[in-house]
Amino acid sequence: MNRISFLKDVLICSLGAYGGPEAHYGVFMDQMVAKKKYITEEELIELIALCGLLPGPGSTQTIVAIGYKMGGPILGFLTMLVWGLPAIIIMTALSFLSEIFDSFNLNPAILRFIAPMSAGFIILAAYRIGKKVIHDPLTVALFIMGLLMTYFVRRAWTFPLILIIGGIVAIISSKEENLWSRPKLRPNWNIIIAFLGFAIFGSLLYGTTGSKLFYLFDRFYRYGYLVFGGGQVVVPMMYTDLVEISKYMTGEQFLTGYGLVQGIPGPMFSFSAYASAMSATGNGVLYKIIAGFIGGIGIFLPGILLIYFVYPLWEELKAVKSIKISLRGINAVAGGMISSAALIILRNAGLSISNTIILILTIIILATKRIPAPLVVLGVIIAGILF
Repeated sequence: MNRISFLKDVLICSLGAYGGPEAHYGVFMDQMVAKKKYITEEELIELIALCGLLPGPGSTQTIVAIGYKMGGPILGFLTMLVWGLPAIIIMTALSFLSEIFDSFNLNPAILRFIAPMSAGFIILAAYRIGKKVIHDPLTVALFIMGLLMTYFVRRAWTFPLILIIGGIVAIISSKEENLWSRPKLRPNWNIIIAFLGFAIFGSLLYGTTGSKLFYLFDRFYRYGYLVFGGGQVVVPMMYTDLVEISKYMTGEQFLTGYGLVQGIPGPMFSFSAYASAMSATGNGVLYKIIAGFIGGIGIFLPGILLIYFVYPLWEELKAVKSIKISLRGINAVAGGMISSAALIILRNAGLSISNTIILILTIIILATKRIPAPLVVLGVIIAGILF
């Protein structure tokens, strides 16, 4: 197989992937399965299932796994760069919007409708994910727990704790047999050592130096290994840490970035580059660019390491029922977390008449799927300029 040709196809996927993981999988199905036949439809579905069992950016892990399958770890790494780097560069550049506005004496109010538009994206995501994860009284209870805990207890430790509780509750309540079957595995423990090493040394370096760059790497790396379900799920964690606790940016700045990422192709996790760069505002251009790339790399790194560890063991892991069952509870809690984020964003954005109109129109347009997300973003910016 020609690696250059494969990476060109990865770039095509990256430039055509709008709208979150579900839409990305459709692009993979078209380009990687139907057109180029790198893998079969069944293999793609299996990879999607595998990545759904892991924390991190699901669609990114899926395409990296395809690269790993086609050419080993080196091609998997190159796949990650080609897939994610364009979006990371764009989102880092967009973090300079406020400076650009100041330089050209532009009124930042032209972006004022981005916040209610972002709320529309998140509300619709919460609704769609809720439909998928709520199946019975148990998942209803876990969904509500996730919503209430993340709405009323806005602490960094809340998110991993309730996700773990959701997984444990799902396993305990299961009536399945042979939950803990022991497959014959030959894991590469060096990858897990690297995975833990980045987590430990990131915290240690920040603790000993106090550098904001090490803090940002530690935070975004942590987001990467604590989040199940894609970019929408990580929003409440970031908002709590970066806006409410650390106060590195305003809620409006945060929502502006989240709205803008809807209009660019590539992985939703690229929003981390914007959020990290915004957190470093005031330290110079180069420092801010470095911070953007640290956030982008930090959030993707744990998910990629997990794929490198798990993918070679996938055939054996399919037999472990407890892994699949725990995801039922984790996903229900994550759905509640997203709903909580929607409520908080609505509260902070304010429901003026104009904001309410933008919110409702965004939801209607996205639900009917008649206008692509990038055009929605462009339309909201034009509305801000005109009105």
